[in-house]
Amino acid sequence: MNADPTVGVLALQGDVREHLAALAECDVIARPVRRREEIASVDGLVLPGGESTTMSKLVDTFGVRDLIAARIADGLPAYGSCAGMIMLARTVLDGRPDQRGFDGIDMVVRRNAFGRQVDSFEAPVDLAGVEGGPVRAVFIRAPWVESVGAGVEVLGRVAPGTATGGVDAAAADGAAASGRIVAIRQQRLLATSFHPELTGDLRVHRMFVEMVRAAA
Repeated sequence: MNADPTVGVLALQGDVREHLAALAECDVIARPVRRREEIASVDGLVLPGGESTTMSKLVDTFGVRDLIAARIADGLPAYGSCAGMIMLARTVLDGRPDQRGFDGIDMVVRRNAFGRQVDSFEAPVDLAGVEGGPVRAVFIRAPWVESVGAGVEVLGRVAPGTATGGVDAAAADGAAASGRIVAIRQQRLLATSFHPELTGDLRVHRMFVEMVRAAA
């Protein structure tokens, strides 16, 4: 097992610096990556929050879409937060027609399901496999998971009765936010609707680092 695995954060757009800081506290080598040779050398990859349609365009501009998809298909551990979750999904609802991800996790994700920027909110979320009580989850123009395939483990949901600051009923087809899936895992792939890198709570990053170490 590699004692010091290298985890890359896809540095095309989004909250790259915050993920790098969190990973650096988890005893790994954390590096921003955007070029093919950088992505080819990492032991794990974080897809940060940001704007998923912009990210989709930039992976084509930098010519790395096929490489990332191939490495994920070959078993590279990857973690996506918010927009990163959308990029890992096989099916995205309410996205642009030309928006494409990495076809990694067997799930259906609804983009911007919790509403617009003004509807951002925080809520405690219990995560399976994470000790120490609920995590403080920050949702910013966040997606949620509508459904998952048989091989996907649901790790966390929005608690019943959670005040979300106003769900965008048009985007969410009028559905309530309570009980929605916001954290999942499929083998070496992890995704959350929320942003643990913004709270100082390292438990989600530590979970991912353990996945990287196990794969190594």
